[in-house]
Amino acid sequence: MTNPLFLPELREMLAEQDHQQLGEFCTALHPARTAEFMDGLTADETWQVLQATDLATRVRIFGFLDREVQKAIVETSNRVEIGRLVAEMPPDDRVDLLNQTEPDVVAELLPLIPADERRDIQRLGAHPEETAGALMTTEYAKIGERKTVREALTELQRQAEELETIYYLYVVDDQGHLRGVVSARQLVSSLGRPDTAVGTLMESDVVSVRASDDQESVAQQVADYDLLAIPVVDKEHHLLGIITHDDVIDVVREEAAEDAYRLGAIEPLEEEYLQTHWFKLTCNRAPWLIFLMLAALLTAAALEHNTLQMQKITWLVFFIPLVISSGGNAGSQSATLIITALARGNVQLRDWWAVVRREIMMGLSLGVALALISCVATILFPEVDAEAALIVPCTVILVVVFGTLIGSMLPLIFRRLGLDPALMSTPFVAGIADIAGVVIYMRVAQVVLGAGFVSNG
Repeated sequence: MTNPLFLPELREMLAEQDHQQLGEFCTALHPARTAEFMDGLTADETWQVLQATDLATRVRIFGFLDREVQKAIVETSNRVEIGRLVAEMPPDDRVDLLNQTEPDVVAELLPLIPADERRDIQRLGAHPEETAGALMTTEYAKIGERKTVREALTELQRQAEELETIYYLYVVDDQGHLRGVVSARQLVSSLGRPDTAVGTLMESDVVSVRASDDQESVAQQVADYDLLAIPVVDKEHHLLGIITHDDVIDVVREEAAEDAYRLGAIEPLEEEYLQTHWFKLTCNRAPWLIFLMLAALLTAAALEHNTLQMQKITWLVFFIPLVISSGGNAGSQSATLIITALARGNVQLRDWWAVVRREIMMGLSLGVALALISCVATILFPEVDAEAALIVPCTVILVVVFGTLIGSMLPLIFRRLGLDPALMSTPFVAGIADIAGVVIYMRVAQVVLGAGFVSNG
């Protein structure tokens, strides 16, 4: 959120090189609020403000800046100063930033970063994007299982300033295997027994993830077990790092945004809307629009195939929007329900038959309700006789049942093929339902009106 009333004051401080006031500005508020107040400054102006404070405060505020501003600062500012900043950033955050920075800039920065941090960057950067390994941080509290409560608290106090979270203390053996976890609460509760071994207090049944696990499944486990952090291990169960709840929140937001884009038949954006070139946005939207237009052409072809029949019984045309929208809307609802259930882990592929049964029951119930309304609507047309009045209600029931089935099954089929169920966007389902709706409508009319309908065509 931009704060235009405050920006002139900041720019005045910058013009006057008032480092004292700028320094007080950087420390007066929470870093997130400070970053919010700087929204609207250029990257160069933002960097000038940050240079007025100490490195630790600078790093904290920098972490709350918009990613595009961060990239601009890294790519345009003094390399030595940026190297110091990057070296002090949380490991997972700096890897994410460097992955989005121009490669030639990264090549200039890496030699300026201390060897330990540089190796850590390279180690974390080796993990594929959207995996637990790419998401984890290597700053976590750990201790040997033979250490006492007193030693654990001393170690925790020593490491506290450098760690992202100290709520969990991970217990490892001499080879670095994850053996258990002890919470800070457990340690404080055991102060009366300072010589107790940590190994006797720890929870040995630790929920962990592999470095290669998909970030979406990681977020699901953190939510299922209500964790503040989750450890990341390799195949031999060596502790590699942890993923904290703030990173999980970012994953949830990212996955939700991707699903929202795909449900709207748009390829997910890599950058924010205003930072994405209009031509790139156009290219993201065009493939699905072309597909949907081709689906509409098929609908038109189905209508053309039955033109002669509809010329004879013109009132059929009036109800085409009602029929196809009923099926498309019902299918879109079902697709949304199943995609959401799949994302939350509430539905598995093995549940397909239960899904079919439920969707048929819901389709019939919804179809009958809509059919009653459409029956009243058809009776109001003087051209429609009592026998013909059955066409629209019967069609509505059939297309709604078909829509619910296709909307629920296609996401499951996509999941079975290893594809993202969200690709089965609601417009996609609606396109299929439109074509089927016209075909079903004409076939029902043929059955109800009999040979006269066909011969009249």
